[in-house]
Amino acid sequence: MNFTNPTVITFVLYICAMVGIGFYAYKATTNFSDYILGGRSLGSFVTALSAGASDMSGWLLMGLPGAIYTSGLCEAWVAIGLTIGAWLNWLFVAGRLRVHTEIQNNALTLPDYFTNRFNDHKKVLRISSALIILIFFSIYCASGMVAGARLFESIFHMDYTVALWLSAIATISYVCVGGFLAISWTDTFQAAMMLFALLLTPIFTYLAITEDGHQFTQLIETARPHAFDLFSNVTGVAIISSLAWGLGYFGQPHILVRFMAADSVKSIPAARRIGMAWMILCLGGALGAGFFGIAFFQANPNLAHGVQANPEVIFMELTKILFNPWIAGIVLAGILAAVMSTLSCQLLVCSSTLTEDFYKAFLRKNASQKELVWVGRLMVLAISVFAIWLASNPESKVLGLVSYAWAGFGAAFGPLIILSLVWKRMTLNGAVSGMLVGAVTVILWKNLLGHLGIYEILPGFVFATITIIVVSLLGKTPQKDVLERYHTAENIYKTPH
Repeated sequence: MNFTNPTVITFVLYICAMVGIGFYAYKATTNFSDYILGGRSLGSFVTALSAGASDMSGWLLMGLPGAIYTSGLCEAWVAIGLTIGAWLNWLFVAGRLRVHTEIQNNALTLPDYFTNRFNDHKKVLRISSALIILIFFSIYCASGMVAGARLFESIFHMDYTVALWLSAIATISYVCVGGFLAISWTDTFQAAMMLFALLLTPIFTYLAITEDGHQFTQLIETARPHAFDLFSNVTGVAIISSLAWGLGYFGQPHILVRFMAADSVKSIPAARRIGMAWMILCLGGALGAGFFGIAFFQANPNLAHGVQANPEVIFMELTKILFNPWIAGIVLAGILAAVMSTLSCQLLVCSSTLTEDFYKAFLRKNASQKELVWVGRLMVLAISVFAIWLASNPESKVLGLVSYAWAGFGAAFGPLIILSLVWKRMTLNGAVSGMLVGAVTVILWKNLLGHLGIYEILPGFVFATITIIVVSLLGKTPQKDVLERYHTAENIYKTPH
């Protein structure tokens, strides 16, 4: 490890800055609400960028550019679906969820919200939803740690195990100490880093191609004859499945919690505009890096050995080739920002679920705020150790289950969240049944009907929605106090802001 290398120096300084923000946030964390929801104090700007950063993981700077480089613009359908889904989530869910969770006994977690929304005295919905969150997010966290370790391995040329522990400690430290405020503040900074990296890289790549006198379109058409065609080698089923990725947004706990933490519903419209602008620019930059990379490496085949071995490193390869080492360190830190921002929020969601939905709900109902904060910190460490253990073997088949996570959350929680916010007639039995049908459908469809090519979130989402409606209509009308709380929340939401 060469600590005199400018790239390494800027990379290390970035990590130190993130940890420093965590310790600064420690001073502003006085109770459990502060630790897991920032005291519902986030303004529009922080809400927007932290939601975006926690959503877009290493896939944005590695998976998407690599797919575009390999196949061309036909791989952009997922990005289109995600953009539509994110916009609809901001438009129909964000504001309502912010109001309803506060009215429902100031719910701090999704299981807590479900419990209060449906008077779940037996805590069936709390336990089942909390277990789904813990199972999927534990695997999700392990996957994020593998991505971080691979990046450290590449930058510092170190052993994988050492890289795993160092990259994990970098994230764990500020999550454990500063909680939600640390995550939100670091995510805002990390979102800016990601935007900087994703805008700068495709621009420099294009300039490097054209300044050598090459014809940009001719190079791409030579390397990938159908790269410009959105419909090349893509069936209607494949397009629908790619667009269906957008449905996942309605059920992702680490994104929904950002809406819950906004300082008021008045902040949501501005946050939506900021968040969607950031997302479109970042996705455009990722697409551009992969697409322009086709032309660059066609013109410079002697530099293409890295991307030929693994197309997902195209962003890192372009950065190392095109930029001054000092700038390269900042751009590469953007990749770490994408990994850390998602991983940190997932760790805290797991911690808050264990603390609020198990420890406080079943073991220590009268626990003090200080006790809950420290239990939350211990839970961050516990989940982290488990995730590191899973990530210790990067080839583990367990990590392949992460493909279920987006679809699993989207199908299990998406219809449940939407209908709980817009339909007063929804019942507890409908909620439990729909959630379980959504989760089970994803697993069964993937294993039994995956050959049909339909992304499992689509049937899972549809079947869960139908189940919730049918079971709710077959049951008794919700209790009077349930309806009263619902109407109170709706009246506040619909009051002109």
